[in-house]
Amino acid sequence: MILETTDENFRAPVGAARREVETNEYARLKRLVRDAGLLEKDPRRYAAKFTVNLSLLALSFAILMLVDGVWPQILNAAFLAFVVVQLSFTGHDLGHKQVFRSSRNNDIVGLFVSFLVGINRSWWVDKHNEHHSNPNDLDMDPDIEIPVVAFSEDQARDKRGVPRLIVRHQAFLFYALVCFEGIVLKYSGIRYMLTNRLRFPIAETIAMAGHIGVYTCLVFLSLPFWQGLLFIAVNQVLIGLYIGSTFAPNHKGMLMLDGNTKLDFLRRQVLTSRNVKASPVNDVLYGGLNYQIEHHLFPSMPRHQLKEAQKIIRPFCSENSISYYETGVVQSQREILQYLHHVSAPLRA
Repeated sequence: MILETTDENFRAPVGAARREVETNEYARLKRLVRDAGLLEKDPRRYAAKFTVNLSLLALSFAILMLVDGVWPQILNAAFLAFVVVQLSFTGHDLGHKQVFRSSRNNDIVGLFVSFLVGINRSWWVDKHNEHHSNPNDLDMDPDIEIPVVAFSEDQARDKRGVPRLIVRHQAFLFYALVCFEGIVLKYSGIRYMLTNRLRFPIAETIAMAGHIGVYTCLVFLSLPFWQGLLFIAVNQVLIGLYIGSTFAPNHKGMLMLDGNTKLDFLRRQVLTSRNVKASPVNDVLYGGLNYQIEHHLFPSMPRHQLKEAQKIIRPFCSENSISYYETGVVQSQREILQYLHHVSAPLRA
């Protein structure tokens, strides 16, 4: 929410004057961030992180091929889920052109990451850019167009059939639902490939087909059939749970907008976003997405600069009476569930 000033003599600008002030606010903030050097790319940092993740991926494949036993492979499936999501965070950063100055280099490495994680690049970039332009907008944000989840009471009332039954109890079913997120991401990407023009049609087709082929062959050539099925099930469920648990705190339960909401870019991004308190562990587990406010204000800012940007952005928001919200890991999940339970209440009345 936007905080009110305590100065009784203050007269808020209106109309065009208000819009000019709001535009100037973001311009001033961007100048502060740029002058601090926080928008500069540093591919070497990403190269080091990428090398570590590729090494972990190779380790997981080695365990898959060389170690016998159901339980070691179940643990390996969980380990592989962690590695895949970490690589997905890098793919996310490449989609925002955080890594290289050259769009071409971001695309080339991004396509390779798409092969590794099985998420179509064109679909992800198009969908995610639309989300960034319209966060938490009930009419325009694709991230809140989910058939079995409602983010407003009107959405809940509009559900029919099985989705309505699920939404009625969505707070209790939320973590079960996000377990399917990894599979949904793959399915959505493939469907997009079949119905839309791709930026790199040959490369993207090879990346997706190659991912599915290499993944399934490695699993079933290394494990007995039923163990292979178990490995894939555990791996995909945990990928979904991890992705869902780290992306949901970004906006779920925060201010919802619609076509009638009039907010400038700065407030639209800040008021709809939630930060999760930083720590060395959280910064790794969330892939930098715990600095969601900073990321939404400056999507192309390299991940390693977000912490420094927070030192500029938080006081700037305070000085301009813009509510900047940050909370802990557990509280963020609690707020999500409380919000989902609240908006689905009409279906339980």
